[in-house]
Parts: sequence; structure tokens; C-alpha cells
Amino acid sequence: MPKNRHPSAGPSAPQHIPSGAGWLPHGYHLAPHTHDQGQLVYAAAGTLATTTERGTWVAPANRATWTPPGFAHGHRFYGRTDVRLLTIPVELCVELVEHPSVFAVSPLLREAVLTLTDDRPEARPGAHQRLLAVVIDELSDAPEHSLHLPEPGDDRLRTVTDLLHADPARPATLTGLGQAAGASERTLSRLFHTELGMSFHRWRTILRIHHALAHLANGMSVTDTAVTCGWSNPSSFIDAFNEVVGQTPGSYQADLRNSPTLP
Repeated sequence: MPKNRHPSAGPSAPQHIPSGAGWLPHGYHLAPHTHDQGQLVYAAAGTLATTTERGTWVAPANRATWTPPGFAHGHRFYGRTDVRLLTIPVELCVELVEHPSVFAVSPLLREAVLTLTDDRPEARPGAHQRLLAVVIDELSDAPEHSLHLPEPGDDRLRTVTDLLHADPARPATLTGLGQAAGASERTLSRLFHTELGMSFHRWRTILRIHHALAHLANGMSVTDTAVTCGWSNPSSFIDAFNEVVGQTPGSYQADLRNSPTLP
């Protein structure tokens, strides 16, 4: 996978961190690694991105990322992040989807994850196991909200996506990008649909939303984020953000500021 696909490089760690809770700085990066068991990652405050060879999933407020066993993946965190890592035993993973995804976090799921990752002793024998069963039930019923940005295998298409990763605000048309890739607009349009399952416009919009989530989590204003990420005006940015994320940029930032886990 090409490098530097995330905005705002920051401190990194070569190994994964264990189940539990911890505060990480903006831009903190966990290098690609694998787990023998499943992993649920929830940002109780902040935003996180999970990247595999299949692409990148972003979990803003009220979302959690799920990675099944055996998938090589890395994480990057945006804003000061209260990260909660919960290991899911292999025997319970069969209850969940077999691919990386992002799920909506209900109030019950949130409290269960917070309790299981707070490193508090069990009040009664078996309490943690029963609470983990609640997590599985909630995840099984939760809708997928995958802010998924797929990555191509075709070299021509990868040339185009690499250019856009390097500069999400790039105003070039698919015709112009095709000149750099050595492919026609028609060919590239077909490849976006067949390889990535979406149009060029949709893919670039999601890419820009990924970057917008990171900038907003780091405190950038809505107007500055719109310009930085390639929108001609804040109104069009707000409409696109609301359509993809399910809330306005202002509401998203308010959720980050008002997180009950913030010290």
C-alpha cells in the first residue's frame, strides 16, 4: 500500500498496544500488525482510522472499528484520543462479520466497552464474560456505518488514487488525471465502478471526508476545513459531510468537545 495516505503525520509505535484504555496524541500511528483474535477499537474521545490492504475505515464519534482475526491492519488517531481496545476471543468472532467494518455505537454498547476497558476488577465472578456477551449482542444488531475508502489493484487506477491521496483538494477532472495514468476517462470511470464499487466523484468525496474528519478533530474550523479539503464553499462541504457521516461538521466537533471521557 502506498505510504503517507493519512493527513498530519505524528508519533508512531512499531507494535500494537494491548486491550485496555489510554490517551494518545493527535496523529499517533500504530504500524501494521495482526491479531490471533478479533479486535474492537473505540475512540471514546477523538477519531480513529483503521487501514488494511482492502482500504481505510474511519470511525468518528459514536462509531467503533471491528477487525477480525488475521487481518493485517494499522491505526491512526486524530485529535487527543481516548482509545479503547477490546479483544474478542476467536470463539465469539463467528458471531460478527468476517471483514473489517465500522459499527454504530449504542449507549449500551458504549458503556459496556468503557467498563470492560477500564481495568476495574470484577464485581462478581463471570461479570466481564457476561458483559462481553452484551457487546457481541449489540454488535450483531448494530448497523454497519463503514466510512470505507477502498484501494485499487489496477496500476492505472492506483496512479489516480495516489495523486488524490497526495492532494485531496486537487481540482483535476478524471480526464486530466487519466493523462497522468495513461488511461482514458471512460476506462478509469469503468475501473472505479468495477474495482472500487463507486464512482470517481464518490470515492474522492469519501477521501475528502476522511481528511475533513481528521482536521476537525484537531480543532480546525469548518470553513478552513472546507477549503483545505477541496470544497468551493462551506455549504457544499456541510451537505456532503452530513450525507456521508450522518451529522454536520459542527455537531461532530461538538460531540468531540463534549465527550464525557475528556479529563
